[in-house]
Amino acid sequence: MVKTDKIIFYASLASLAICIAPIILWSQDSYQVLLALKIYLENTFGSIYQILTFIVLIFVLWLAFSKYGEIKLGDDDYHFNTFSWASMLFCAGVATGILYWGTIEWAYYYDSPPFGIIPRSELAIEYAATYGMFHWGIAGWAFYCLPAIALSYMYYVKRIPLLRISNSCRGLLGRHADGVPGQIIDVLFMVGLLGSTGTSMGLGTPMIAAGIESVFGLSDSFSLKVIVILFCASIFSISVYLGLTRGIKRLSNFNTTAAFIFLTFIFLAGPTIFILKMSLNSFGLMIQNFIRMMTWTDPVTDSRFVEDWSIFYWSWWVAVGPFNGIFITKISGGRSIRQVIFGTLFFGSIGCAIFYNILGNYALHLELSGQFLTTALIHLGKGAHAISGVIGSLPGGHITLFLFTLMSVVFMATTFDSTSYALASCATEKLEAHQEPARWHRLFWAFTLVILPLSLIYIGGLESLKLAVLISALPLIFVYVMMGISLFFSLKNHE
Repeated sequence: MVKTDKIIFYASLASLAICIAPIILWSQDSYQVLLALKIYLENTFGSIYQILTFIVLIFVLWLAFSKYGEIKLGDDDYHFNTFSWASMLFCAGVATGILYWGTIEWAYYYDSPPFGIIPRSELAIEYAATYGMFHWGIAGWAFYCLPAIALSYMYYVKRIPLLRISNSCRGLLGRHADGVPGQIIDVLFMVGLLGSTGTSMGLGTPMIAAGIESVFGLSDSFSLKVIVILFCASIFSISVYLGLTRGIKRLSNFNTTAAFIFLTFIFLAGPTIFILKMSLNSFGLMIQNFIRMMTWTDPVTDSRFVEDWSIFYWSWWVAVGPFNGIFITKISGGRSIRQVIFGTLFFGSIGCAIFYNILGNYALHLELSGQFLTTALIHLGKGAHAISGVIGSLPGGHITLFLFTLMSVVFMATTFDSTSYALASCATEKLEAHQEPARWHRLFWAFTLVILPLSLIYIGGLESLKLAVLISALPLIFVYVMMGISLFFSLKNHE
């Protein structure tokens, strides 16, 4: 019988309460305070996120190509076939964010492009179609690889049955990984995950609510968002209750299949040639300028492009990376280190690129041809309604939008059932490879996850969602450094 680690469990709940209480009690003042804090953190720590991103990417690529890449994680055959494995890690890693940003992110870059480019120029259009794919590419997915390998090595090779982030630092901490230092690391991970999850649900919920508003004619209100988020919580609580094989795997397989059928429909029904040309152009532009995009700090013009976008994304990847590391560890038994790294980087980044190139370029074509002006709604702060307008313009109208909204619900469910699973795993004392966290524990986190996003939606504003990520990710920078050093030491001593 698996037992709950009460210290980690209650410390995580207390941290969540401390974060939420001021938002609820002083909601009128919270937004302005959060906005000022966001700018301070971006200016003070922004470059650290950029440096960390570059180092983590280089490290995992070196690891994959090195002799250590051949190390097998466990003695068994693959726990899941490649399609199910790729589906689960992709769905867990992207949430509804890929639907939200994949459709409209280009619009922000179109009006406020990087590198001092003239807004709405031809070059601005090209970078608008490229930068989102860069932010969701291999640099971001590398943040999933490091914790996944560091934890998998201890879990499968050293056979230490603890599915916690502190276990990934054991090569550096030694026995202290089981003491107070390890518990601090695990609590920081859980708080970071709750904060990043709040952002993901905070983006996905208004998008789903806007789709319901358009299809059924309901008024978009906070009450509707509450109903949406509770409905989604009910779905992913059922999935996480059923466990990995009967719940999460089946839902992820279904969602991956449905998503790519939907994308194929957009590709064929939309401006196919335009999508193909812009996609190829974007890949070329990203490859040519990858190093510049990774290291650009905008030291001269201070346009805040880097702070508002690149740093936001790197902090988001940092915050959710340990969670995906736990989840990828649980589903990757039987694979080698090289297979896990290359599989995560390839399936993750290519999957995101397909979403951005099809959804984003379809919306971009509507803008350039004057059929639907996404940027006009973005200026009004109605990003979720812009997405509904873009999808609603496809053949089938409301029917197509209704199917997209259902897919969004499933996308949210496939991410948060795995999030609940990871939270419960981290707050469990001991978890063998064949065991799962207690069902009540998984269900508890499934419903606890909705509290923070509802609070952030209540005070309103995209900036509050971004700040939740910045704050929750900051302490995890040090955890990533410890994981990397720990893994390096462990592999050096590998027999």
